[in-house]
Amino acid sequence: MDVSSAVHSTPTPPPSSAPANPGTSTSEIAPKRRAIRELPDELISQIAAGEVVERPASVVRELVDNALDAGATQIQLKLMAGGVRAIVVEDDGLGIPMEELPLALKRHATSKIRSLDELESVATMGFRGEALAAISSVAEMAVLSRFEGAPHAHRLDARSGELQPAARSRGTSVEVRELFFSTPARRKFLKTDATELAHCVEAVRRHALARPDVGFAIWHEGKLVEQWRANTSEARLNDVLGADFIAESRPVYAESGPLRIYGRAGLPEAARSRADMQYVYVNGRYVRDKLIAHGIRSAYEDVLHGHRQPCYVLFIEIAPDRVDVNVHPTKIEVRFRDGREIHQKVRYAVQDALALSRSAAAENAAPAGLSAMQEAQQAAAQVEGNRPSPGNPPAWFQAGTAAERTPPSYGPGASTWQAPIPASSQASLGLAEVATLYGGRDYSGEMLRSAEVNAAPVPAPLPHQTLPQHDWPLGRAVAQIQGVYILAENALGLIVVDMHAAHERVVYERLKASLAAKAIESQPLLIPVTFAATAQEIAAAEAHAETLARLGLDVAPLSAKVLAVRARPAALAGGDVVELARHVLAELSQFEASHAIERAQHEILATMACHGAVRANRQLTLDEMNALLRDMERTERADQCNHGRPTWRQLTMRELDALFLRGR
Repeated sequence: MDVSSAVHSTPTPPPSSAPANPGTSTSEIAPKRRAIRELPDELISQIAAGEVVERPASVVRELVDNALDAGATQIQLKLMAGGVRAIVVEDDGLGIPMEELPLALKRHATSKIRSLDELESVATMGFRGEALAAISSVAEMAVLSRFEGAPHAHRLDARSGELQPAARSRGTSVEVRELFFSTPARRKFLKTDATELAHCVEAVRRHALARPDVGFAIWHEGKLVEQWRANTSEARLNDVLGADFIAESRPVYAESGPLRIYGRAGLPEAARSRADMQYVYVNGRYVRDKLIAHGIRSAYEDVLHGHRQPCYVLFIEIAPDRVDVNVHPTKIEVRFRDGREIHQKVRYAVQDALALSRSAAAENAAPAGLSAMQEAQQAAAQVEGNRPSPGNPPAWFQAGTAAERTPPSYGPGASTWQAPIPASSQASLGLAEVATLYGGRDYSGEMLRSAEVNAAPVPAPLPHQTLPQHDWPLGRAVAQIQGVYILAENALGLIVVDMHAAHERVVYERLKASLAAKAIESQPLLIPVTFAATAQEIAAAEAHAETLARLGLDVAPLSAKVLAVRARPAALAGGDVVELARHVLAELSQFEASHAIERAQHEILATMACHGAVRANRQLTLDEMNALLRDMERTERADQCNHGRPTWRQLTMRELDALFLRGR
């Protein structure tokens, strides 16, 4: 057989670009390669719906967003089977004209934006034009709407496109039935009806907190589940979160140029095991932002320890062009132009709100009738007037001599303790012990010497018989129990104070004030410490060199994969410098702000304060007890010790009467 016959006898496969015969497709011949084709519109909508519609609560959120954008003042939500069988959202907004109803159900059709400039400064809840189209692709949907001035309403069936006259007042009703009927696999992932109902109620609750001017009603299986009538902002907070949250929280307010932060922050003792009472709003939109959450958590560092979760409602108002809401299809994530500024402002706003102790807050309670924002502004002004600014102790704390030091006034209207305290009546409760314990240690001796210069010993008040008891928030000391607890009497009843925990906080805050007055000193290393670094750590070291220098750290690249630490904070000479550098770089790259060094310094101060505070089983005189109570009244965060434990508790006369069954 010659070569030509051998060649012709071997079958040659057809080229991959052409089928073997006109009736055979390429995919049948080569199943591993599939041709590129356009997806059908219905499949495109179902894919998009997977990003927007996760469960019935997602539908509720999108429909309520549209109702609020339409100017609704009353919104009703009707559910069947937790929203799986039926979701109906009715509003009294502007409505949709008949000719625009078919267009409203198309993808990327919206009345909210027209250009890129409007997209970069979105001021509405919705703007993508995807919600109705996505919902209609995975459920049976109908829209019933009457535009203002129209003779009657019109009902559009999303599946058939049929448009019919209907009856209703001005506004829009959107009916969504049999969610995920076209994608049964998605429906299997839904939870029980009760769970889905709870998520739907939570979705409306988030809107209700931000829009107190709008009334909301939720019906399930024909029964009214929740209802919030249009009201003031403080009344809405009380209705939605309960009176306990109002009583166990502090107003927050901060304003800086185009940025305004207000709301309420829960006290540490009101913390919960779950993060189910944390609400953050940016320009009225509920968001979950790691940067903001980290800033809030940082504010609780000194008063909340362990895995307990704080409660808060925080509203952030910022120029729309300084925040990007077009980050995620669900619109629940945002990105700020200056994340560092937001992080710092949020942290210090919440920190200032928590700085005011419960005793001082009770004495400076906002008068009845003030709005939530006015209450927050008043509280912020009170805190700003009493708290030491960063780097500066309060005025009474930095007076020249002990005899000139005068504590701040307390009580409504008038000062209760104006006379300077003579030096001869002062009783030292701990600072001398701190010096004895830590004066010889290199890492803390400098701070101790600074603290002794700047901080006054705990002053003893005038004899308690000459001081008006009703003007003291923490009352007048009457006894000591087992050398551990102080009993005091105030206008409300009995105060019980853990004297060690209370004095620990007083000493700790004084040491912090003295430390804040000094810049962070840097100590050069004789031999630089090197460590293998990731690309992210090297980029952070290069981008934040100035910030690192202000923190007392000198970290610079030695090669493409190695960083060298040439200097560290002098106060942290005994720590692991590599671990410290990694921690700081991680915070800088993620949050654009680092408090790792400040936290490390505060841990040292907390240890010093714990050992320097008055110990248990030490007998105190009444004057010493009263001195401690007065110090607590003017000390920030005096309600908790450095470990997060409460320092005092109030027992009212009503509670005492209940213990002894009085009045029954």
